[in-house]
Amino acid sequence: MKYIIVGTGNISRTYLKALEALPASDAVGYVSRSNAAGATVGALPCWPSLAQVDRPYDAVIVTTPNALHHQSAIEAARLGKHVLVEKPLDITQAAMDDMINEAARHRVVLAVSYQRRTNPDNLAVKRLLEQQAFGRIYSADLSCRFWRDQAYYDSAAYRGSYAIDGGGVFIQQASHNIDNYIWFFGMPERVRAELDTFAHQMEAEDHGAVVLRHADGMIGTIVASTCAPPGYPPRLEVSCEKGTFTLTNDRISHWHVAGIENPAARAEPAPDDGASNPAVTDTSRHEAVLADFERAVAERGQPLAEGSDARRATDLILRIYRCRA
Repeated sequence: MKYIIVGTGNISRTYLKALEALPASDAVGYVSRSNAAGATVGALPCWPSLAQVDRPYDAVIVTTPNALHHQSAIEAARLGKHVLVEKPLDITQAAMDDMINEAARHRVVLAVSYQRRTNPDNLAVKRLLEQQAFGRIYSADLSCRFWRDQAYYDSAAYRGSYAIDGGGVFIQQASHNIDNYIWFFGMPERVRAELDTFAHQMEAEDHGAVVLRHADGMIGTIVASTCAPPGYPPRLEVSCEKGTFTLTNDRISHWHVAGIENPAARAEPAPDDGASNPAVTDTSRHEAVLADFERAVAERGQPLAEGSDARRATDLILRIYRCRA
């Protein structure tokens, strides 16, 4: 497949590197409103809008700031192009509705890069949960204790803002982990949260704690922070009818479950966790997302994180943010 990458920030280079590792796929060029027609980014051409791209391509990868995702996704869908969006899908329910509806109307695939879903141990746990192999789940405690210095928030005016980022640590750094939580356990019935800004000059929260109650009685907790130096790998601890298990950075680090062999896969090193640095040096999970996206396009099927499913992370985060009132 041939791609146009919308946006020229750091994450766009991650996708470019991931595409270079896929022999049958490549980037045709970029779209950036800040560049004039005929400009280049590196060795690739750059256009001010998708409508002005004059080379054939199959799909777009949207890497613009969070609140702008819907603009490019809707434009691409109307052009009949498939869409892969960097997380989150968007920051408002109205924008996400429009994206999903336009993709369906024009029969294009809409997927979100929640690449933690591709990790083998996460997939193994997901299968066991679908089989109800653990019995009743009692509790799930998610810890996302990350670190970002003030320079990170000062690097762009929109960082940590409600209007563009959509909020702070929950919608930005912890969004991947919250997506995994919902993918595993579904949406809670009740949400209670305490949020604040402690260590940074920014509009939104840099720390918060959430208690979630699910329809089956399970109690979940989420702690998310960017003021926990030096930054720690995300950790999910689960207690269930048959025992306990822990995922640390998406790898099974503890397993004490009666009657079920530990399904941990150890054939490859653990990928970056982003705990202390937003830069992505290992593109293997993005490569997996792209391969899954292309499979969905070829089979006219659903990607691993299709739009209406992936939106649930934003839906839950918006419920958490409403607790601020």
